[in-house]
Amino acid sequence: MRTLAYIMTILAVFGLAFWAYRENYATQQVLKETRALRSEIAAAQVRLSVLRAEWAYLNRPDRLRELAELNFERLGLLPLRPDQFGRVDEVSYPPSGLVIEEGVEVSAYGREDDQ
Repeated sequence: MRTLAYIMTILAVFGLAFWAYRENYATQQVLKETRALRSEIAAAQVRLSVLRAEWAYLNRPDRLRELAELNFERLGLLPLRPDQFGRVDEVSYPPSGLVIEEGVEVSAYGREDDQ
């Protein structure tokens, strides 16, 4: 009976050692993937900052004004005038008695305050 208990204990120790060995390598793999993802995120943030800088450079008012003047004949762009804007009291709003008969599904996906 004692021999059986020793054999069972040894098998349990070997089983636990094998499990710990596999978990160690699985953990190391997850850590490696996490480091790779973090470096990808950092590279994407650098690319995004470069794109934002390029966007700001391309959208300079003096450059856009020059492009509008160069392409005036083709585009027919005109400067904005104050009489082209409307007043708030001229905006027509939908009737206030609007009733929604069917339910509307609201998803929390993409909301900034949930992230």
